[in-house]
Amino acid sequence: DANRQISEYKFKLSKAEQDITTLEQNIVRLEGQVARYKNAAENAEKVEDELKAEKRKLQREASDLISFSALRTALDKIEEMEMTNSHLMKRLEKMKANRTALLSQQ
Repeated sequence: DANRQISEYKFKLSKAEQDITTLEQNIVRLEGQVARYKNAAENAEKVEDELKAEKRKLQREASDLISFSALRTALDKIEEMEMTNSHLMKRLEKMKANRTALLSQQ
């Protein structure tokens, strides 16, 4: 009976040692996964920061382009108004010349 118990305990010990080895292997595997996930998270944060900086840069550039576009539109409008003003000044000069000619004929 004692031999049977010893044999049974030896089997249980062997099984427990196998379980411990399996658990230790799982720990090593899980620690490796944690390290990979940690690196992936750090890289993702770095990429996120870079993307945020790029987004801010692009928003500034877009704002500058909008400002440039508004300036270009304003300059075009000024040029158009100057041309209209020049045309109207010429017409006014013609009208004055015609009036002067009419007054001198009377």
